[in-house]
Amino acid sequence: MRSEDILKTVEMIQKENLDVRAVTMGISLLDCHRADAKQTCQAIIEKITRHAGKLVKTCEQISSEYAVPVVNKRISVTPIAHVGAGFERDGFIQIAHALDEAASLVGIDILGGYSADVANGVTSGDTELINSIPEALSTTQKICSSVNVGSTRAGINMDAVARLGYVIKELSERSADSGGFAAAKFVVFTNQPGDNPFMAGAIHGLDQHEVVINVGVSGPGVIARALERRITNDGAENLGLHDLAEEIKETAFRVTRCGELIGRRVAAELKIPFGVVDLSLAPTPNVGDSVGEIMKILGVDAIGAPGTTAIVAMLNDAVKKGGTFASQSVGGLSGAFIPVCEDRYLADAVRDGTLGLEKLEAMTSVCSVGLDMIAIPGSVDAATISAIIADEMAIGMINGKTTAVRLIPVPGKEAGEFVAFGGLFGESTIAPVRSVGKSGRFIAFGGKIPAPIHSLKN
Repeated sequence: MRSEDILKTVEMIQKENLDVRAVTMGISLLDCHRADAKQTCQAIIEKITRHAGKLVKTCEQISSEYAVPVVNKRISVTPIAHVGAGFERDGFIQIAHALDEAASLVGIDILGGYSADVANGVTSGDTELINSIPEALSTTQKICSSVNVGSTRAGINMDAVARLGYVIKELSERSADSGGFAAAKFVVFTNQPGDNPFMAGAIHGLDQHEVVINVGVSGPGVIARALERRITNDGAENLGLHDLAEEIKETAFRVTRCGELIGRRVAAELKIPFGVVDLSLAPTPNVGDSVGEIMKILGVDAIGAPGTTAIVAMLNDAVKKGGTFASQSVGGLSGAFIPVCEDRYLADAVRDGTLGLEKLEAMTSVCSVGLDMIAIPGSVDAATISAIIADEMAIGMINGKTTAVRLIPVPGKEAGEFVAFGGLFGESTIAPVRSVGKSGRFIAFGGKIPAPIHSLKN
């Protein structure tokens, strides 16, 4: 590595919020199923503690060695609907508590994979897990959950979408004393990847290694500062958007190489395979760590103004190109996230009225995920929430991309009021939802939205 590259990396760490956002150990729990829930829970705790017992210590050791912060140490597991197949709702709740206990024993921050894939149909295990989600998430500390309801290949399971509107409402109501925070630990997907290291949607896919290390690297602040330097040095009048896209791509290359280095070292120390590096611009509430700030640097005076969607498209594409050129092991989501509560600039735009659900939905057609960490009025009914999910899932299905919805109905509060979740989950003004209660007949049909014609590729 050239000395110039080393100095740039040091500057990124010290001044620009470069970090490894998450080192996530994926663990298959398929072999933990036993005759009853109690024995299954014991097997789960034993396997997680055996494989992940040294994860946190190893991450801290490698972080110290390279002076690169590793913010979160996490675990993703096989979707629990498979592991608990045959159990009833109470059995799944026991598994949730066993996962929470295992997460605490090994000292990680969050565990994902309390999940099911119902895109092409629902098993009895899927149903029992979904019915258990509100109690499971509201009575545990470290567990995240997701349900994949659609895919480009299978279409969208609208019966599941309808049910999940009620699940989200119940999650919110069960955690009313914390602003509905339990809903922030649950996400609905279409085309969910099995190697995503970011929460709340991380799972350990059925096609993965027995145990694997995946790394999530984030660098909105690094990208923002690189763009500012380029514009200051060359002059805005001498630059085209293609020049700025190239700057983003080159910066993403350096960030990806840094993340892969850390991930491979952690995997080598633990003597397990390295999986992927996910270069996703995942913002935090910290100053200088915002995707929204990048949008302003690239020329919109108000986030949500015409041009915002085009900027997100360019940003997402440049990040993917830089990451792919840097590594053969780029995976997960890899692009730009727009989680409103976790990004100060986006939250401010909602407060100022320049960014609403409709514009956010348009932006999700070209970014990496979807409607993420959006606080909405607690009075919004379940059918309207399900209809919002359906719209977002359709974007993913038709375009062959991952989309997701993480909405937080805030009990007792309405649009324009404020909610704070603390830490990396952030805070925001509650966004208005238009035409509430006008989608009930659509959701009541249920059934399935068929897969698009271009799903027939064989």
